[in-house]
Amino acid sequence: MPKKPRKKLNSTQQRDLDIEIGFMEGVVQRDPQYVEALQILGDDYTRRGRFDNGLKIDETLAKLRPDDPTVLYNLACSYALTAQFDSAVAALCRAMDQGYRDFKWLMRDPDLKQLRAHARFKAIRERLRTNQAKA
Repeated sequence: MPKKPRKKLNSTQQRDLDIEIGFMEGVVQRDPQYVEALQILGDDYTRRGRFDNGLKIDETLAKLRPDDPTVLYNLACSYALTAQFDSAVAALCRAMDQGYRDFKWLMRDPDLKQLRAHARFKAIRERLRTNQAKA
């Protein structure tokens, strides 16, 4: 499942999220290959605005699950959030090659907003047109 859209958090939500992050960091420290814990931690980092931390988690997940289209999609989001647009396009292409097909979400996902405005996104639009023509 792709990451949840980011919403502005109130102070209680921020505190609760920070507690969850601390807990999940402990879980991942004990078991660095616990995929579900890594996914939660990466999502939490992104929701908290800690994009560099989220990217590190998504890169780890991509090594553990290199053929998982959702993992690759989330990696693309993390690259986009850290303004690494060439890497974001490459990860999105890999995600589509592995079967990612939620193109409506891709076109409105707030994590990809800067990427959609970037010239490199043209390659993704072309792939979407090609996939829609095949369908």
